[in-house]
Amino acid sequence: MSRNSLLVAAAVLALPIAAPAAAQEAGSVQIKGFVTGVLPDGEITEVETDLIGLPAGSQTRATDSYVPTVAIEYFVSPNFSFETICCVTPHDVRGTGGLAGAELIDDAIILPASLTAKYHFDLGGGLKPYFGAGPTYFLIFSEDVGADAAALGVTDTDLSDELGFVLQAGFDVPLNDRGLGFSLDAKRYFVGTTATFSAGNTVALQTEHDLDPWVVSAGLAFRF
Repeated sequence: MSRNSLLVAAAVLALPIAAPAAAQEAGSVQIKGFVTGVLPDGEITEVETDLIGLPAGSQTRATDSYVPTVAIEYFVSPNFSFETICCVTPHDVRGTGGLAGAELIDDAIILPASLTAKYHFDLGGGLKPYFGAGPTYFLIFSEDVGADAAALGVTDTDLSDELGFVLQAGFDVPLNDRGLGFSLDAKRYFVGTTATFSAGNTVALQTEHDLDPWVVSAGLAFRF
């Protein structure tokens, strides 16, 4: 066999050995399947229009939601990556303070379109904590008028889509040498929304709200 043939054969035989190492370098992809808790605030920060006459001390909160989520991450280098997530979360808006217990909005669905840039630290022993940050755009749809808002004559409600910012921290731990791992992740979103309650064609109530949810996730990851 010629020298060139031997070199080609050696290269081909080396591919299965080299592939796992390359999967940890630039160009690798990591997919994570999470169980996620979305824990928003929802408080009123400003009342712009009030034809209803809100009671003194009126305030609101958005309910928590627990859903499955998927994260997809692309590694530009062993320590730097970009990540996006896929999920929708349902929430209600309820009154507190002077509006305690009032059902204001039902079944608002939030799609948080987000992209974070992440830096990963290698502490040895497989533990790799990371920090990240990036923009987010909250798409909010399918909201219904709550029973108590409807009793006041509200016929339609809307929560505005808004641009915001997200901070992220967490860690990855490998479970084997074939790309399977465990991940724990926490995000804090900084984003608001405008709530508009209409009676026919008249805006009866319009308020500004901080959503600012904590989003906490745990699950399995596979890197290839």
